[in-house]
Formats: sequence, C-alpha cells, structure tokens
Amino acid sequence: MSECLFCKIARKEIPSAIVYEDDTLIAFKDIFPQAPVHLLIIPKVHCEGLGDLTPEAEAAAARIPRLAARLAVEHGVQASGWRLISNCGADGGQTVFHLHFHLLGGKSLGGKLCQ
Repeated sequence: MSECLFCKIARKEIPSAIVYEDDTLIAFKDIFPQAPVHLLIIPKVHCEGLGDLTPEAEAAAARIPRLAARLAVEHGVQASGWRLISNCGADGGQTVFHLHFHLLGGKSLGGKLCQ
C-alpha cells in the first residue's frame, strides 16, 4: 500500500531509527515512546493486522517473537522484563493499519493494559 506510513518506513521513504532489518522484517524506535525501550517490529510486506494475514505476512510475523527476544537482550531489558503486543483494530488501540508489534521495556509496565 503506497500511502501506508509503515510501508514508507520499510521502503526508507521516511527516515526512522532502524535497529534491525532483514529481507522480511524491520524494527525501529517508536517516535512517541511509552517506555525507555519502545521498538516497533513490522513485516515489510503490507498487511493491516493479525486478522488479515497473507501467507507472506504470516511467515514474516512468525519470526517476530524470536527477533523481539534478541532485541530485548540487545537493548538491555531481557533480565528486567519486557512486553510484546500487537493492537488489532481501532477498539484494540491500533492507529497505524500495518501489522506491527510493540516491544516495550526498561521500566515496570504493571499488569494492566487499559486504564
């Protein structure tokens, strides 16, 4: 999708603080971090969310938990704890409709996801 913000980041049409990239995934720092470590991990192929997985997006997304664990180590939050979450749909808190996962850590995140 040519107008998708995250597609533009994946194509490097919009600058971002990339922390990881391979042929199918890219991870970068969130521009509005909610924790000291707040990374976004996305498949490069466009897919709106977990309810819209194509075989290509599913194959890429299946690698995200392992990558998140690696990035947690690299960003110093593996020992203290971290969270990996994907918001699905407007009521789920999704604001960019390109499948993405938030890796959050570096502070106590508490047990509640909602207020």
